[in-house]
Amino acid sequence: MNKSGQISTPELWAPPGLWRRLEGPLAHLFLLLCTLTTVLTTISIVVILSVQSAQFFRVSGISPIRFLTGTDVEAPHFGILPLIWGTFMIALGSSVIALPVGLLSAIYLSEYAPRKVRAVLKPSLELLAGIPTIVYGFLALQLVTPGLRLLLNPFGLDVEQFNALSACIVVGVMVIPMVSSLSEDVLSAVPQGLREAGYGLGATKFEVSTRIVLPAALSGVFASFILALSRAVGETMAVVLAAGRVPSITLNPLVSIETMTAYIVAVVGGEEAPGSPTSLSLFAVAMVLFIVTLSMNIVSRIVLARYREAYV
Repeated sequence: MNKSGQISTPELWAPPGLWRRLEGPLAHLFLLLCTLTTVLTTISIVVILSVQSAQFFRVSGISPIRFLTGTDVEAPHFGILPLIWGTFMIALGSSVIALPVGLLSAIYLSEYAPRKVRAVLKPSLELLAGIPTIVYGFLALQLVTPGLRLLLNPFGLDVEQFNALSACIVVGVMVIPMVSSLSEDVLSAVPQGLREAGYGLGATKFEVSTRIVLPAALSGVFASFILALSRAVGETMAVVLAAGRVPSITLNPLVSIETMTAYIVAVVGGEEAPGSPTSLSLFAVAMVLFIVTLSMNIVSRIVLARYREAYV
């Protein structure tokens, strides 16, 4: 209590004048360093892959064209066309499953599901993204492949233990949450006024969802498709366990194939001496994989920026 009889309260602590002057610049510097971390990481990856890939082509004596178009993966040929074929076979096969299922799930969650149902279904669907990918590989071996054999063997179709179709199924299920969650976010961002205008013209909920809301959010939906496809291209453990390691160019999804990521795992787990052409080949394969996934992400950003609808 002070002399005037009023109860005094302790003054709030204020930072010293020097700290107050330094607080803003230090915070700016710290946030800048955090932002540059991702940029520096990307630059480091590009530099390492570029240097090691150039070393591979120098040591092996093969040209990049021969490397990309050759069909014999083994040394000293190092032709990765079967690996590229297998990678895109898995990516396209999984997209046949993930894209329509994910988009339809997003439309239901955004336009049809009650709020309480959506609050339960969306987190449950996103739980699929948290399951380790190696678990999907075991799921393919223990459930998907036996199920395919049970269904297809009576028709005279031989399903190998490791096959592309099982890998496509499990990778497709794995990327469904990415398509569904991203698409649902962009569908929900469409202004409610567009929906009400459609209802005012006598459109049904299905017509509003497919002819008004979906076209308005098409750029974001397409971007989610590209991101999911790039995720499928870079998948490793599920493909290693499900598809096997037989590099081949085939249209038969019931036989074993090999992807670029599976080849990288095999070389890393091998006994090749560091600096040998085989050990260096994984950097060249990784460089091709990096270029493919980076290109897909760039395309998705271009599409999103070019066709994104802006609402006031």
